[in-house]
Amino acid sequence: MIGQKGLPATFGGVEKHCEELGARLVSLGCDVTVFCRPYYSAKKIAEMKLEKINSRHYIYKGMTLEMRPTIPTKHMDAAAHTLLCSMLSAFRKYDVVHYHALGPTFFSPMVQIFGKKTVATVHGLDWRRGKWGAFAKKFLRMGEKVAATRPDALIVVSRTLRDYFKKHYHQDVHYIPNGINPPQRAAARDIQVRWHLEKGSYILFVGRLVPEKGCHTLISAFRKTETDKSLVIAGGDSHSEEYIKKLHKLAEGDGRILFTGFVYGNTLDELYSNAYFYTHPSDLEGLPLSLLEALSYGNCVLASDIPENAEVISPEGREENGFLFKTGDVDSLAQKMRYLLDHPMIVMEKAGDVQDYVMNSYNWDRIAEETLGVYRKACGRSNA
Repeated sequence: MIGQKGLPATFGGVEKHCEELGARLVSLGCDVTVFCRPYYSAKKIAEMKLEKINSRHYIYKGMTLEMRPTIPTKHMDAAAHTLLCSMLSAFRKYDVVHYHALGPTFFSPMVQIFGKKTVATVHGLDWRRGKWGAFAKKFLRMGEKVAATRPDALIVVSRTLRDYFKKHYHQDVHYIPNGINPPQRAAARDIQVRWHLEKGSYILFVGRLVPEKGCHTLISAFRKTETDKSLVIAGGDSHSEEYIKKLHKLAEGDGRILFTGFVYGNTLDELYSNAYFYTHPSDLEGLPLSLLEALSYGNCVLASDIPENAEVISPEGREENGFLFKTGDVDSLAQKMRYLLDHPMIVMEKAGDVQDYVMNSYNWDRIAEETLGVYRKACGRSNA
């Protein structure tokens, strides 16, 4: 696998996707190598004391993690790492090289020249993301065109992306969504000690703090509400320092707004388990893992009405799994927040209805089996 920042997964939906998928592919009999960037993986590898093969290779959940250097800047990070890893993969005996995201997929023809089969997974239309300038957007559009035309198979994580590639490239692609694990419910212990948060005392957002996640809209809307509940923003930097400064400026003077930074493990379980409701105000997504995770914990969810959110919240067109507001509209979000704050019984009822749906619809075991089927088809095999 190439394109992810690395494993073990901490922040990032692509990384969580690769971890869950890769571990299950191992259980299905595959040898899986995941290329990793040192700045992302090295600290966690040391903390977890993973089995070490040599200075570059470690074992994690049956996968081989291979550390390779990169140029850790906003514009060179993914391209430099992917180029190097593609060059290495071209001369190895891999059956399939699996690229994740549009930018990395641009390099997939390099390994095809040497006879390797390639599969690409598109997790979102990255050229739409607000953090990229004109040159980067053009490069990502080129990556999209390569993804649509060159790999032996193309996977997308949402029905919206499937429809996009069918409309613009007349391609029938494989729709295989993100998945979720059974929730690990936890009482409010660590979050009470660290941030004085109690069950039901806060509204939660989890994700990277980048413009397309819409936290500026969320903070502006929250400041229009009269409530003694807190707004917890659990996320951090992704080459987005200036945007984070803007968010802190927006929140200035409102002691109800709490920035926790990236949160993992049991602390994240506690945040999901004890929120009053969860909000996901994104302007752009592929298929948001944090939204699925929030639903799996039985949270009532309020999300922007972009198609990728709506296919989860409103699969039959009637907001049966949560509530939607008009994307980017501060007043629309504030109005829906006030409604949920004023109607706790509706919050409780909605929260109890969604768990079975998301656990059945977004199952990692089935996702891994479907992905292995794509690999076999790409290689011209019908059996393992």
